[in-house]
Amino acid sequence: MKIADKLLWAAVLAVSSSLAQTGPARNISLVEGRGELLQFQRDVQKVALAEPKIADAVVLSPREVMVNAKTPGHTTLLIWETGSEPARYEIEVAKDNSDWDSFRKLIEDNANGGAVTVTGSGDTIVLAGSVKSADDSKRLAGLAQTRAKTVINLLKAPPPPEPRQILLQVKFAAVDRTALTQVGFNLFSLNGKMIGGTGTEQFTPPRFTALSSATPDTNTVNFSDLLNLFAFRPDLNIGATIKALQEHDLLQILAEPNLICEEGKDASFLAGGSFPFPTITTTPTGGATAPVITVQFKPYGVKLDFTPTITAQGGINLKVAPEVSSLDFTNAVTLQGFTIPSLAQRRAETEVLLKDGESFAIAGLIDQQVVETMDKVPGLGDIPILGKLFRSRSTQKSNDELLVVITPHLVRPLSPEEKAKLPDMPAAFLPAVPDQKGKPSKSKGPPPPATPANQPEFVGPRGQQIPQQ
Repeated sequence: MKIADKLLWAAVLAVSSSLAQTGPARNISLVEGRGELLQFQRDVQKVALAEPKIADAVVLSPREVMVNAKTPGHTTLLIWETGSEPARYEIEVAKDNSDWDSFRKLIEDNANGGAVTVTGSGDTIVLAGSVKSADDSKRLAGLAQTRAKTVINLLKAPPPPEPRQILLQVKFAAVDRTALTQVGFNLFSLNGKMIGGTGTEQFTPPRFTALSSATPDTNTVNFSDLLNLFAFRPDLNIGATIKALQEHDLLQILAEPNLICEEGKDASFLAGGSFPFPTITTTPTGGATAPVITVQFKPYGVKLDFTPTITAQGGINLKVAPEVSSLDFTNAVTLQGFTIPSLAQRRAETEVLLKDGESFAIAGLIDQQVVETMDKVPGLGDIPILGKLFRSRSTQKSNDELLVVITPHLVRPLSPEEKAKLPDMPAAFLPAVPDQKGKPSKSKGPPPPATPANQPEFVGPRGQQIPQQ
C-alpha cells in the first residue's frame, strides 16, 4: 500500500472520529460573495474545512474566525476551542440572485398588467405568459435583449385591431402672373444718295440686300420681323419699325385630390404627366466602353406624398410632401440634338399632428422675379426726348404663389346594406322604343308611358341604366 493512500485513510479516520465526538451541528446559510464572522469565548486552536472551493475560513484573531462564501454548494467546518470538544458547522452557499430578481421585477413592472414569467440561464432568457398587445411583447423582448444575447419570446398577445383608414382632402391653388413690356425703335433709309439704318439690335432690325453703287435704285430691304408698328415716308425715304408691346399672362392651377389609405402606409397622387429625357450610360464592349443613350421619364405636375399614423390619443400624425412642378423650356439644355427642359418646382415637406376634420395650410411659397434689359446707341441715346428713338427696353415681371390646404378624416367603408350615392345625371337617358304591335307584357305593373312623336328614341337594348335607390 502506498504512503499517500495510508495518509488519506488516516485523515478520513481522524475527521470521522472528530465528527463522532462533536455535538449537534450549527447551520450557516450564506450567499456567494458574502461572509459571516464567528466569535468564541476561548482561544481557537485548529480550523478544518471540508471543501475549500465552496467556502473559506480565515482566522482573524485567537477568538474570531471569518467564513467567506465562494460558490454554491454545501460543506462542513470544524473549529477546536481550548479545553472543549470541536464545534461543527454545516455551511450552505446559495447563488446570488439579487440582480436576476431586480431584472425580473423590471419585466413585471413593464408588463402593463400582463402575466409574464422570466426564466433562463447564461446568455438565454425565455419570456412566457400573456400580454395585452403586440407592442407590449416587443417592448419586453427589447428589455430582455439588454441582458442576454438570445431571447426566446413566447408571450401571447391578442390579435391587433384592424387598421383604420384615413381620407386626406387636399386643395392645391397655384397662381402664376407674368407681365411683359417691350419698347424699341429701328430706323432705316434707302435712296439714291444714302443707305443707312440704326437700332439697338435688341429687336431684329431690317436687313439690306446686296448693295450696288451702279444701280442704287435696285437696292431693297428685307424684313424678318416688322415688330408691332411699321412706318415709311416715300418722299423722304425714311422708315421705322417700332416694338411697343404689353403682355399679361395668368395661369391658375387648382386640384382637389382625395386619397384614402391605411394608417402607417404610404399614398401618393399625381395630376400631370411624365416627360422623357436622355441619359448617357457606358456599356463594356470587349476591352473598351461604348456610350449608350437611354430614355427615362420624370414626373411633373401636381404631386402629393403622405404617410398617416394614428396616435394613442386619437390624433392623426401626417408626413406630407406636396409639390407643384412645370416644364421650363427657357432653361432647357440641348444635348446631342435632344432638347431637355428643366423643371420649375415648388415643394414643401413637413410633419404635423391634427385631429379628425382639422385643417392646416402651407402658404408663403411665393416666387417674384423682375428682369429688365435696356439697350441704347451711345451718345444718341442720351439726347433728351429724341434719345428715346435710339433706345430699347424690355421688362418682364413674374409672380408665382402656391397654397396647399390639407384636411384629414377618419373614415370607414360602407356596409353591404348601405348604397353609395351616385352623381346626379344632368339629362335622362333616351327611352327605349315601345312595342308598336301592343304585345302583351308579362309584368303586372302599369305599361310604360308612350314616347311623344317629336322626342328622339333609342332603338335596341340600353347599355346603361340609372340604378334604383
